[in-house]
Amino acid sequence: MSADRQPITAPDAPAAVGPYSHAVRSDGFLFLSGQTPLDPATGVLVAGDVGEQTRQCLRNLEAVCTAAGASLRNAVRCGIFVTDMGTFGEVNTAYAEFFPDAPPARSTVGVAALPVGAQVEIDAIVALGD
Repeated sequence: MSADRQPITAPDAPAAVGPYSHAVRSDGFLFLSGQTPLDPATGVLVAGDVGEQTRQCLRNLEAVCTAAGASLRNAVRCGIFVTDMGTFGEVNTAYAEFFPDAPPARSTVGVAALPVGAQVEIDAIVALGD
């Protein structure tokens, strides 16, 4: 294991639902685990459409960034997983609210199912300042 590998636990993000870290800081980057749209206060899936679920995923990612002293605005790549590619437009609209200028590189992948019955999950890689 690299000496430059620091696991991050975010107290304001939902608890991990498996054996993984919220994020790992390494070599000038923050690698964030996928976030589902869980309410951090209750641990329950947020109510609402896929747009609201997308916003909650991104709020959760921002909470992880904050715990690491970083900002989601410095994301260089995001991965989005959706259970219905027909929601692509709604996901894009919500996503654009968080990245109005110079959005990060991104992929969107359709999957059969996601944890906790979520419609969307998002992970990210964030560049850290010097």
